[in-house]
Amino acid sequence: MPDYPFLKGHGTENDFVLLPDHDGTIHGDLSAEQMAERVRALCDRRAGIGGDGVLRVVRDPLDGDPLGGEGWFMDYRNADGSVAEMCGNGIRVFVRYLLEAGLVDGSAPLPIGTRDGVKVVTVDGDLVTADLGTPQVLGETKVAVPGRAWVARHVDMGNPHAVAFVDSLDDAGRLHDAPEHDPATYPDGVNVEFVVRRGERHVAMRVHERGSGETRSCGTGAGAVMVAAAVADGARPTDADVAYRVDVPGGTLTVTWTTDDRVLLTGPAVIVARGTTSL
Repeated sequence: MPDYPFLKGHGTENDFVLLPDHDGTIHGDLSAEQMAERVRALCDRRAGIGGDGVLRVVRDPLDGDPLGGEGWFMDYRNADGSVAEMCGNGIRVFVRYLLEAGLVDGSAPLPIGTRDGVKVVTVDGDLVTADLGTPQVLGETKVAVPGRAWVARHVDMGNPHAVAFVDSLDDAGRLHDAPEHDPATYPDGVNVEFVVRRGERHVAMRVHERGSGETRSCGTGAGAVMVAAAVADGARPTDADVAYRVDVPGGTLTVTWTTDDRVLLTGPAVIVARGTTSL
């Protein structure tokens, strides 16, 4: 296959390869396994470009879009080639690309199609905010690493999360392998967050993402962590929005749970490279 364009970007060091494929002709005719193979090659940090996942940029009319206008769809794949419903840092990097490419002007909220429905993204200078939607706060579950186990809160942010509060982030160990979890609760795997408190409405986290391993940040994971912390603190938003600072290894995110039960993820998103590849 001839060379095709790519970009590299990250949100708090959660990094992605972006594939502009506006009309779906470059990658859209691949079988599921062929696409998975291509994603694995692109995300390989030694033999490829390297990334936690791939964002394919495709035009989408977004039927029923309440904001009107031509839409875009974020076809997101984890580094192992598996399909994911949503990516909070990825959608912010996706919108940064659209802005820098002159495909949108960013003066109004932008609807972006995902496998978890349409998400609305707004831009304010260097910061990009994604409305992750309404969280589902579910029951307790358990997660474990070699020699340690914790009770965790099951939070669904359009994709599944298990949030465990720990004494130290080092307790999670090396996180080379996926933490043990209940396969009945998470038949398709789960993103596992390990969390410590840093202060009032201030937490820090590490995360093992299904399909990618430990990453430097996870946007939907930060949303799940904030929701779990707010529930534990008795700080659900009733009369006013509630915001938490969430520190990740790659930086800092702000997560706001609004009185209308939406979770807003705010942080930087940057494009760092452009080129062509035959991978």
